[in-house]
Amino acid sequence: MWLFRNILSCSLLAVFLLPKGFAEPKINELETDSIEIISTTPVPGVATSIKKVPSNVQAVTSEQADNQVSTNTAEFIERNLNSVTVGHAQGNPFMPDLMFRGQLASPLLGNPQGLAVFMDGTKINESFGDTLRWDMIPENAISTINLIPGGNPAYGLNSLGGVLSFTTKSGFQNPGTKFSAHGGSWGRQSYSFEHGSSSGNNDLFLAASFFDEDGWRDESGSEVSQLFLKVGTETENTDFDISLIWADSELNGTQALPISFLGNREQAYTFPDTNENSLAHLQLDWSRYVNDNNLLSGGVYLRKTENKNLNSNVNDEFVGRDDDVLGAGLFIDGSECVETAGDIAGLAAALGVAAGTEIDEDEQCAGANEGSQTESTSYGLSIQWTNFTDRNTLSLGATADLNTNDFFNDEEGATFSTGTSRTTTSNGEGFEREVSVSVDNQYYGFYLSDQYDLTDTISLSGAARWNFATIDLNDTNTVTPNPALNGFHKFRRLNPALGITFNPTPNYTTYLSYSEGMRAPTPVELTCADPEAPCKLPNAFLADPPLEKVVSKTIEWGARGGRGGFVWSFAAYNTELQDDIQFIAAGTGATNAGFFDNVGDTRRRGVEIGAGWQVGNLLTRFDYSYLEATFESTFSMDSPLNSSADGNGDITITPGNKMANIPENTFKMRSEYTAFGKWTTGLTLNYFSEIYARGDENNQDVNGTIPGFTVVNLDSTYQATKGLEIFLKINNLFDEEYENLGILGANFFNSANGTYNNLTVQNEQFRGLGAPLGVFAGINYAF
Repeated sequence: MWLFRNILSCSLLAVFLLPKGFAEPKINELETDSIEIISTTPVPGVATSIKKVPSNVQAVTSEQADNQVSTNTAEFIERNLNSVTVGHAQGNPFMPDLMFRGQLASPLLGNPQGLAVFMDGTKINESFGDTLRWDMIPENAISTINLIPGGNPAYGLNSLGGVLSFTTKSGFQNPGTKFSAHGGSWGRQSYSFEHGSSSGNNDLFLAASFFDEDGWRDESGSEVSQLFLKVGTETENTDFDISLIWADSELNGTQALPISFLGNREQAYTFPDTNENSLAHLQLDWSRYVNDNNLLSGGVYLRKTENKNLNSNVNDEFVGRDDDVLGAGLFIDGSECVETAGDIAGLAAALGVAAGTEIDEDEQCAGANEGSQTESTSYGLSIQWTNFTDRNTLSLGATADLNTNDFFNDEEGATFSTGTSRTTTSNGEGFEREVSVSVDNQYYGFYLSDQYDLTDTISLSGAARWNFATIDLNDTNTVTPNPALNGFHKFRRLNPALGITFNPTPNYTTYLSYSEGMRAPTPVELTCADPEAPCKLPNAFLADPPLEKVVSKTIEWGARGGRGGFVWSFAAYNTELQDDIQFIAAGTGATNAGFFDNVGDTRRRGVEIGAGWQVGNLLTRFDYSYLEATFESTFSMDSPLNSSADGNGDITITPGNKMANIPENTFKMRSEYTAFGKWTTGLTLNYFSEIYARGDENNQDVNGTIPGFTVVNLDSTYQATKGLEIFLKINNLFDEEYENLGILGANFFNSANGTYNNLTVQNEQFRGLGAPLGVFAGINYAF
C-alpha cells in the first residue's frame, strides 16, 4: 500500500503542475481511439479503415472495458472477443493461458506460443520464451484493443494465429482525472488512478494501479502494482512521445488438481509455486509529416524484466518410487527426509543393497524445491516511411529487436507436509546450482505493406516481410558445466500476404485474404528439445537438438455489415502449420516434465459468426465460433500415463486427432440495459464445449474429455452524481463448477489424508479450475 500511496501522491501533484487544455494539430489524428480505424503495421502510421481490412478484425475501446470492471485485460478479452478461450493451469487470475483460433499467449514456458502481442508498436512477449505476462500490462492505460487474425507478416515473428495490439492513452485524447476502488470476495482490494491533461502543444497521461487478493484457492494470492507515464509534444506536423511502464508483482499459483481431489476444489496440489515479476520499459515514439503525402515514423525502446520462480515438485528420482520396492518413503541411511515406513531390511533387499547404504543425494527426498531466475534486457528500434495518396497507401519499414537473457536454476531436496496442504520443507542442505545459461537472441525484419483502392468499391492489400533470427546459447555453469547447451541457430524466411475487399454499399463488405507467418523456436524450446532427457519447465534445460521453424499459411473469407443499430460479421478460415512445435509430456509423473519437438503439420480451421443490435436502451451482442484443431501428420509420442499407451509407453497420433485444450464450440453473449439514464446493468454469458487433455493427443485415454461449461457474469453501474459512479460485479453468478484445462499426470498423494505415498501412484487426469461465485463492489470518481 505504501507504494500505491506514493504513486497516488505524484499523480495528484501532476494534476496541478500541468493545466488542462486541448490542442488538435493534424498529427493528433494518429492517436485516435476509434474502432473503425485499424493499424495494419507495427509502427504507428496512417491507419486503414476497417472496411478495407481483409480479415475479421475485432476492436474495442477502453470505455467498453471500463463498464465491465475486469480483473485484468485477459479476462475482458475472454468474455467479449470471438474465438478466444482461457485456461487456468495456475489457478491465478493474472496467469491465464489465452488462446485465439487455437494459438496461445501464455505466461507458462511449457506452452508453444503463437500469438504476437504489441503495445504502441513494440512487441511485449518476453524474449526468453515468447511468453506473455499479463500482470505487466497496465489495463487502465489502454485506449484500444485490436485483435487481428491470421499470420500478418508485417508484424514479424510468431504471429501464427494473429496479433493482439494495444494502444495506450494520451493526455490529448483522454483529458480528466479518475479514481477507482473496489473490493469483495477472497479479500480483494483494488485501486486505480488515471490523469490526462494538456497545455498548448504538450500533454501528459499518468495511470497507476494496485491489486491485492488472497485468491479463491489456498495459497493463490496476488499482489500487483503498475505505473504508466506518457509525456508528449505535438506540432502541426510532428508527434513525439516518451512513455514509461513500471510493474512489480508477486503471484502464487496452485497448479492443476487431479480428478480425485475435486471434492475440495480450493486446495493446492503442492505448494509453494510463486512468481515474482518486475518490469521497467522505456519507449520513445515519433512521427513527422515530411509533406502532405509522406510520413516518417519510428521508435526506440529499452526493456528490463526479471522473473523469480519457486515451485514444489515430486522428485522423480526418489529411490522408493518403484512399485516393487518395499517400504516406500524410507531411505536406506535412515534419513529424516520423509517419514519412515515399512521394513528397512526388506527395502534394502528389494534394492539389492545393504542396509545403511548411502543413497545418492538426488534420491533421498520425495519432494524438491525448484528455484529459477530469468533476467532479460531487450532493446530495439523501428522506422517506417509511409506514402499516401487518394487511392494508395504504401509503407516500408524495418525493425531490430536485440535481447540478452540470463537463466539460473537451483534445486534442493524437500519433504512434504502431511494432510491436504502438501507444502514442501527444505531438507536443510540448501540449493544446488543445476543450470546456468546465457542467451543472445536477435531478430531483424524488413517489411512492405500496401493498400490500393482499385475502384471506389474494391481495395487490394498486400504485405511482405523478410525475417532473420539468430539465437546464441551458452552454458555459464561453472559448478556442473553442460557444454551440450551451447549452440548457435539461424532462421530466415520471406512471408507474403495478399487480400481484397469489396464494398458494394456503405453497409456491406466482403473480403478474401491469404497470409503466411513464421515462428522461430524460442531459446527455451531449443534448450529443452531432447526426448532422452526431458526437463521440468520452467526449471531445467538440457542439450539442444535443432528444431525447425514453424510456418503458417492462412486463407480467410468473410463478410460484415450493418444498418441502423444492427451489425453483423461472418468469417471462415483455414490455417495450416508446417513443422508445428508442441510440448510433449514425458510421462515421468510431473505434469510439467517433457520436451519440445516438431510434430509435423497441424491444422486449425473454423467459422466465426457475430451480430449485435441496439433497440432503445437495450444493447445486445452474440458471437459464435466453431474451431477444428487437428494434427495432420502421423507420429509417435511418449505418453505412458495414457491408458491406451503401448508396452513402451508410446501413443500414435494420426491425422484428424484433435489437439489438447482447444474447445470446438464457443458462444458468447453480452447484453446491457440502461434505465432512467443512470443505471446500466449488463449480463455476459460464455459457453465453451468439451476439450481433450494434454497427453491424450490420440483422443483414446480412458478418462475421456473435460466437460464443457457455461458461465454467467453480472455487472451493474449507477451514476449517483456527475462524477460519482457506484458499481457491482458478480462473477460466475450461478456458482458453476467447471474446468477449462486438462493434462494427464501421476498423483503421488493417494493416502487417506492426502499425504505422499509412491506405492499407490494413480494415473489421473489433472484439471485447471475456474473460479466460483465472486461478488465485488466499488466506486469510480471522475473530476
